[in-house]
Order: sequence, then structure tokens, then C-alpha cells
Amino acid sequence: MTKIDPSLALWAPWMRRALQLASLADGCTSPNPLVGSVVIDGTGKLVGEGFHSRAGQPHAEPQALEQAGSKAKGGTLVVTLEPCCHQGRTPPCTEAILRSGISRVVVAMQDPDPRVAGAGISRLRDAGIQVLTGLLEREAAYQNRAFIFRVLNGRPWGILKWAMSLDGRTGLPNGASKWISGEKSRSWVHGLRAKCDAVIIGGGTLRFDDPLLTSRGISDPEPLRVVLTRSLNLPDKAQLWDAKEAKTLIAYGPGVSKEQLKKLPSGPDYLELNSTNPSDLLKALAKRECNCVLWECGAELASAAVQDGCVQEIAIVMASKLLGGDSAMTPLAHLGFTSMNQALLASNGSIQRLGKDWLFENLIL
Repeated sequence: MTKIDPSLALWAPWMRRALQLASLADGCTSPNPLVGSVVIDGTGKLVGEGFHSRAGQPHAEPQALEQAGSKAKGGTLVVTLEPCCHQGRTPPCTEAILRSGISRVVVAMQDPDPRVAGAGISRLRDAGIQVLTGLLEREAAYQNRAFIFRVLNGRPWGILKWAMSLDGRTGLPNGASKWISGEKSRSWVHGLRAKCDAVIIGGGTLRFDDPLLTSRGISDPEPLRVVLTRSLNLPDKAQLWDAKEAKTLIAYGPGVSKEQLKKLPSGPDYLELNSTNPSDLLKALAKRECNCVLWECGAELASAAVQDGCVQEIAIVMASKLLGGDSAMTPLAHLGFTSMNQALLASNGSIQRLGKDWLFENLIL
């Protein structure tokens, strides 16, 4: 954690505003981070603000500086992430800052991207601009946890979501599971999907539930729908085969014959993996510019994802219902634990009501 200069407290309200602006594009910027920025003139007045809305679109800093115009000269730029200093889909933000006449830049956190990684801050300081860092760094890092995780680990941040009864069942012994949760909870799930780049299920969930897996129009484009399958035993008809709703990717392991592939539906895209381990899938999705994925799968695949280090966050909808049944469906299969000391611990969770249901969100593993 960066040691914070006491004088930074003056800029905290403006950094909170920048974080609010950044959040407006939640789920839309991959593979880029969420970034917000404000410009304060020499009298302490807000004269410009901006946020990065989508990859390829202007970054937050140039937007805020353009809005400020000549009023930026001698002022302060407050930004949630270190300004970039390389030519990507857009020009370097550091050069726009230098041209603006800004005298001070307040940065929440350093960019972990190796193309930046402190070089943006150095570029500004070398040019004589005062740069203060570390203000609301924890909040900024949490906001960009998916981007940071992908950059550092080479795979997306994984969220595992399930709905269950008060007695921990995800379905009845006969497999019936619609609907455990209420309408408000299902609407919340649509919003969660909209913040993710891909939604992942296994072949069993596809065959049994025939899900649609969209945000119901909240996100444009819709998140990529992914089916991870060992057998390629897929139904001829499924909602996921309709490319008009959203793109679908079928990911499968090695050893599949050309004859099998010829029999598959024509709507989805297909991807052969080195294995059907969840980590191999996520590495491939990282190359497809995914920062965050949502696991909406059955117990076996969910457990495999947890064991393979592909789940960093859990979201649980708990319905006020009792389902019972010795052989009832549960959210996770056997994890191989033989002692309570091996149990995984979740932290930083929040609880809220969704109609008659309870939502346990942001449980970090």
C-alpha cells in the first residue's frame, strides 16, 4: 500500500467523484480498466470530468481535460488509475495532460499493466508536474479487481453464483429447480451478467435447463455465453444456439473427431482447449479480452472451478424456502476435504434483501 501524503485528504471528495464516474461503465470496458477523472481549477472549482466508456473510446483524462479547456491550466487532475504513457487504441494520456498545462495530478493507484507500471507517473514528474499517489487506493483497487487480476494472473476474475433454499438445496431430488428464487432476485442476476464479459455453464446445465444466459437487454453487447463440455453431447435445439440473442462459444477438450464436429449446431463458435480444466478455459477467455466471468454451472463444474483457482468471488441468493431431501441438489460437489481446517473461508461479504430472498454478495475467497 502506498504511503499517503496527509495533504491528499483535500482531494478525497474529488477522487470519490472520479470513482463514481468510473463505475458508470462497469462491465463495458474490457480488456481495459474502469477509470474516472475530474479537473479542478486553481480556485477549487470543478471544470471538467470524464470516464472511460468502452475499449477504443477516449480515456477518462482526455475527456475531462477537453471539457475543462483552457481552465485546466494550473489546475489539478484527479484520476482513479495512473495515466497511460503508451500508444494503444488511443493516444497516451500523459501527452494530453502535458499539453493541457495541468500543474498537479492526483492518482489513486499505479497501473499494474506492464506497459505502464509507474512509467506514466514518471513521465509526468520528469516534465515538472507534481504527482500525488495513493489516495483511496484500496477503493480504486477493489473497483478494478477484475482488471488487476487478469493482468497479474493471465485469466479473468471469476464469480460463482448460485441460488439455494434455507437448507442449502439448489433443487429437489427429482432435479426440479425453477424457481427457487423470486423475481427480484432473477432481475438482480440479469444485472450481474451485464457486468461480466462471459457466462459459463457445463453441458449438463445446458441439457437439463436450456438456459438463455443473457442480461435481458441490460448489456449491449450481451456477455459471451460459454459451454464447457468434455463429451460434446449437446442437444440439437437450444436457446444458446440463437446468435441473434448473444454469441455462444462451445469449448471442448482434445481428441474430438471431425465427424463429431460436423454434427454440432452451426450457431455457436467452437474452441478446442488443451484440456477441459477450468483454468485452461479462462486463459483462453483472457486472450479474448475478458476481465470478468460468471460461473452459473452445476455442482461438479463449480467445484472444479473452485479447486482450479478460477473462483475469486461468490454471490449467493438464499430463498426463504425449505426443500428437503437426502439426495437433493447442492451448489458444490465434493471438494476432497477431510477436516474442517481445510474449509475455504470467504470474507468482505455484504447482505441485502431481494424481495423475499436474501443476497450474500462479494464474498471473496
